[in-house]
Amino acid sequence: MKNPRLKGLARRVPWMAGPVLAVAIAVLSGCTTPPPPPPPPPPVVVIPPKPTPPMGAPDEMTIPPANDLGVRQTVNSGISTSQAVWNLRSAYNVAALNCIEVQYAPILEGYKRFLTVYAKALNSANREIDKSFRTQHVGRAAIVARETYQTQVYNFFSLPPVDAGFCQAAMDLTTELQTVDPSQFEAYSFTGLAKMEAPFKAFFDAFEQYRADLAAWQSRYGGGLLTVRPTFEQQAEIGQQAAQPSVTLPAPTAAPPQPAITLPQQAIILPPQVVESSQQGADASTQ
Repeated sequence: MKNPRLKGLARRVPWMAGPVLAVAIAVLSGCTTPPPPPPPPPPVVVIPPKPTPPMGAPDEMTIPPANDLGVRQTVNSGISTSQAVWNLRSAYNVAALNCIEVQYAPILEGYKRFLTVYAKALNSANREIDKSFRTQHVGRAAIVARETYQTQVYNFFSLPPVDAGFCQAAMDLTTELQTVDPSQFEAYSFTGLAKMEAPFKAFFDAFEQYRADLAAWQSRYGGGLLTVRPTFEQQAEIGQQAAQPSVTLPAPTAAPPQPAITLPQQAIILPPQVVESSQQGADASTQ
C-alpha cells in the first residue's frame, strides 16, 4: 500500500518547479554584460538651395571677359575721347527712353538739357567718329561698321537685369551734370561714362560669381543627396539617447521536463452513454 503523503508530494512538485526556475533566470540575467548602446540615428540630409542668377537674369548669357588686370573689356574699353562723348550720349539716351517710372522723371529733362548745353562737343565728337570709321573702311562699309558698333553700345546699356541700377546711375549723372561746364565736358565724358557703366560691371561680376557658385554646388551636390553633419538639436537628442540605460532580456530557455504524476491504481467506471432518440424509437416500435 502506497503512502498517501508521497502522493501529495508528487502532486506539488510541478507547481514548485515554476517559481524556482524564474528565480534562477533572474539571477543569471543580472550577471549578463549589457551590450553597447545602439548607434545614433543618421543625420538629416541637408542640401543648400541651388544658386540662381543675379537680378533675375537667365541661366546662361554671354558676359564681357576680364583682362589680366581684372578689368572687364566692354564696348567702352580702349576708346577715344570722341567715342567716350558719343557713348555717354548713347547711354543717356537709353536711360531717357527706358527709365519712365515717376521717380526717374528728372532723367528725361536732364537728357534734353544735355543735348542743348553740350551740343558743340557732341557735334564735334560725331564728326571725329565718322572720320575714324572712313579711315578704317571704304564707302558703305564705313557706315555699316559704325552702325554695327553703335548697335552694340545701345544693346550694352539695355540689359534688363540692370535696369534699376542703370536708372539710378542716370539719376546721379543728371545731378552731376548740373555742375559740369561745357568747356570741361570732353574731359568729364570718361567719368560720366564710367558712372553709367558701373552697374553693368557689377552685374557681370555677380554673374561670374554665380557661375563659380553653381559649379561648386553641382560638384558637391549634383550627383545626389549627401549626408552632412547633424544639427545642434539632433546632436543633443543623440546624446540623450546614448545616456539612457539599456535593458537586456535573457534568451528563452527550454523548461526542464516535469515529473510524472502517479495516480492511484483503481478502476474508473464510466456510465454507459444513453442515446435518447434511438431508445425512444425502439419503444415506439414495440408498442
